[in-house]
Amino acid sequence: MRSRWQRFRESFFLYSFLRDPMAYVSFAILVVLVVGAFGAPIIAPHDPYDPTTIDIMDSELPPAWSDEGDSRFLLGTDDMGRDMLSTMLYGMRISIVIGIGAVALQAFLGIVIGLLSGYIKRLDNIMMRIADVQLSFSTYMIAIFIGAIFQTVFGVENYGKIAAPLLILIIGLAEWPQYARTVRASVLAERKKEYVEAARIIGLSKVRIMWRHILPNTLSPVLVISTVQVANAIMSEAALSFIGLGMPMNKPSLGSLITAGFEYIFSGAWWITILPGILLVLLVLVINLLGDWIRDFLNPKLYKG
Repeated sequence: MRSRWQRFRESFFLYSFLRDPMAYVSFAILVVLVVGAFGAPIIAPHDPYDPTTIDIMDSELPPAWSDEGDSRFLLGTDDMGRDMLSTMLYGMRISIVIGIGAVALQAFLGIVIGLLSGYIKRLDNIMMRIADVQLSFSTYMIAIFIGAIFQTVFGVENYGKIAAPLLILIIGLAEWPQYARTVRASVLAERKKEYVEAARIIGLSKVRIMWRHILPNTLSPVLVISTVQVANAIMSEAALSFIGLGMPMNKPSLGSLITAGFEYIFSGAWWITILPGILLVLLVLVINLLGDWIRDFLNPKLYKG
């Protein structure tokens, strides 16, 4: 009997993936970035969270290849004297965690609401009207409202301690309607099929039918949305950090690093904001490219592999 690994090696998914250079190059870059982010405590040459290792006299040093660069700091230092390479790796880890956490929250809310709305008719209008109201508010409006409340309650200094889970909560609550609408549409199509009627006839409960029979058949579009939404969540976090509602500077994300260096971009210290910006664009780009490939692969009408 063939093992799972053997079946995977012989699968059409792997065959199609390896035939698409854009897919496997994007995946390889994403793996390198994720390993670098989560392996930062081991890979990074400096610890930007340890103030004893930071010297303010080393602030705003250009990258090592410049004439005034220092070989200790490959990508230079920021205005606080922190090594840019190390700070970017640690910051990317925070951005990825916030992106994945926000998508997990919005997917959970969207799947539950979409299943209930699509399968139980009397809940449909209520759930969809709530989704419509939610869509009328942008992520930034919700962030400004909730962020202002929490900063008032906890104070600006203590706000930094809850910034990451708060950003996950804000972005998750702001984006769940996309999942709900997609899952609802899939459920409306699936509930009319024979296997659902058969499950209903033999006496299975609504909860069992929804979670054990209908949900697995709605996961393909959810997977496609999730890959795109991770990139969107990372961009949302960066935008919120840019307007001062994101991560604090003592635990920076890529967004807050870009913000911190923005005022220095015209004074000659371009690397403080440009390098984190390039890394952010690269991270979002490869995730979006993989999401596009998965979308095309799961849609036979689009896939031309």
